[in-house]
Amino acid sequence: STEDGERESSEDEVDDDDGDESELVDGSDQGSEQQYEESDSSEDEVAPRNTVGDIPLDWYKDEKHIGYDITGKKIIKKEKPDKLESFLATSDDYKNLYKIYDEYNDEEVELTKKVRMFIHRMLKGEAPHADFDPHAPYVDWFEWVDARHPLSSAPEPKRRFLPSKSEAKMVAKLVRAIRKGLIKFDKPEEKPNVYNLWGDDSTSDQKTKQLTCIPPPKQKLPEEEKASYKLMPKEDQPKLIPQRFTTLRSIPAYVNALKESFDRCLDLYLCPRVRKKRINIDPESLKPKLPSRNDLRPYPDSCYLEYKGHTGKVTTISTDCYGQWIASGSTDGSVRIWEVETGRCLKIWQFDEAIKCVAWNPLSGLSILAVAMGRDLVILNTELDTDEEQEYIKELLHLGDVIEPKASVAAIARWLPDEKYGGIMIRHFKNVSSIDWHRKGDYLSTVMASGETRGVVIHQISKKLTQKPFKIRGLPVTALFHPSRSYLFIATRKNVRVYNLLKVDEPVKKLETGMREISSLAIHPGGDNLIVGSKEGKMCWFDMDLSSKPYKTLKNHPKDITNVVFHRSYPLFASSSEDSTAYLFHGKVYNDLKENPLIVPLEILRGHSTSSNGGGVLDCKFHPRQPWLFTAGADSNIKLYCH
Repeated sequence: STEDGERESSEDEVDDDDGDESELVDGSDQGSEQQYEESDSSEDEVAPRNTVGDIPLDWYKDEKHIGYDITGKKIIKKEKPDKLESFLATSDDYKNLYKIYDEYNDEEVELTKKVRMFIHRMLKGEAPHADFDPHAPYVDWFEWVDARHPLSSAPEPKRRFLPSKSEAKMVAKLVRAIRKGLIKFDKPEEKPNVYNLWGDDSTSDQKTKQLTCIPPPKQKLPEEEKASYKLMPKEDQPKLIPQRFTTLRSIPAYVNALKESFDRCLDLYLCPRVRKKRINIDPESLKPKLPSRNDLRPYPDSCYLEYKGHTGKVTTISTDCYGQWIASGSTDGSVRIWEVETGRCLKIWQFDEAIKCVAWNPLSGLSILAVAMGRDLVILNTELDTDEEQEYIKELLHLGDVIEPKASVAAIARWLPDEKYGGIMIRHFKNVSSIDWHRKGDYLSTVMASGETRGVVIHQISKKLTQKPFKIRGLPVTALFHPSRSYLFIATRKNVRVYNLLKVDEPVKKLETGMREISSLAIHPGGDNLIVGSKEGKMCWFDMDLSSKPYKTLKNHPKDITNVVFHRSYPLFASSSEDSTAYLFHGKVYNDLKENPLIVPLEILRGHSTSSNGGGVLDCKFHPRQPWLFTAGADSNIKLYCH
């Protein structure tokens, strides 16, 4: 009957384990009522099987037993099952999950329901026993309220209220000894005046007195040097290139090791130990405060009209003094006159060479056109004036008896009649690169790529004379007359010189551009400012009253600048480039000498297509009275941009 009762109790325990498994996993306290009552008797405690005590089990690692039982017999080690068998046993019976291996006794112990519950509660951070209250109210054992007797009824001693006489005598004795010199104090040790030159020692007192600590200059990494050497030409590459070795033993002896170490010591010794303080400044605040573009209107911003008819690149354009007509020259050898408002082609002159420059006479009532091609300069009658003005123009362009010039002048230019179109032809000894009319309309300057005195000559139309007034240093690029004074601006490849036409001596002023090669020049209508374009995409603004150096240098175009130009009446100037764009700027010059000129970029005008042979926008000119801009492109078109 006893065995039957034990079997029934074990089966009940199995059933309880099956039913309460979820409760134990959830860690609920519902099973706390069915817990076994705790007992303080020593009968519940099971003695350990192994009696070796606190001896490490590693001592029995090479033995067949793990210790001795209470009778003194050896406890033989059990054979450990295979991992695969233990895994299969675990999957077959879920109770194997609740078994742990007791290494000390060499046996498997099955955790009871009560122990498992304790473990779940401790994993959740709770007390092992469910009936334990961790927040029980504190019970104060002493009654502080209405206490009849104090903790100590002894009266306060008198010594607590009077100064100590013995301590006063001791202090007086020490004072006398110090005054007599019987007691000497150790002087504070003077710290050496040494500070860390390169390191940042925040605890040093010398930090405020000496120079601020800065890090030493870093050496360049060999890989960065090697990458920079590859970009250099072969001639400039050093003979020794840094290499990387796997071990220290494989590094060969270096010839310049001592010299480089000495140079490194010099770098550290002679390094300027000055710390530059950085100031946190908003980058936007560094930008100049420019006015709004809407306040600077009118200015051209959109293409209004196109003039089509040339078959080659349009290299040059020029407008008459009223702005009614525009002349253009092309590499196809044709010179055309267009009506500005309608785009109608009025006249065509055909020549055998590509047209280099065209320039309309600035006087009203004298509609003659100067055309430069190769070595020839042809002055044409456009026949756009009244009958009386035409008679005067025909007399002006009639050669008649030409005065024989000097031999030096005759070697430069010869005056010939133009039999084809009834004008005047001036043949030079070299190709003409630039022409410009004087404001009075009687003088015309031509520029040839020649040095000394023959590079720039001035022709007088009324007297049919040629003069070579200047001795030029360098090859001239272009020449322009001053808009109101008797000055001539001559630009060489690097500098601009100003000559006085009344006193033909040394130049009045020399302007240093600092550019690689000058390509174009334009003078402000006021005459005190000018802009210079270069073949590296830079444009310099010069204030002649301020300095001989540029006031502003603008880097806008990625390619060569072909021409720069000022407007006669509006505060506008523009530049054209081979990148098929024209940049438009607002440039206002104040009458007050204290105020600097105001330069504001306005618009980038695009529209010309890039030719297969290159070229982009080859020339640009402003309308004399309206804020309009004409551009001549390598795509054989002329465009008019209006506001």
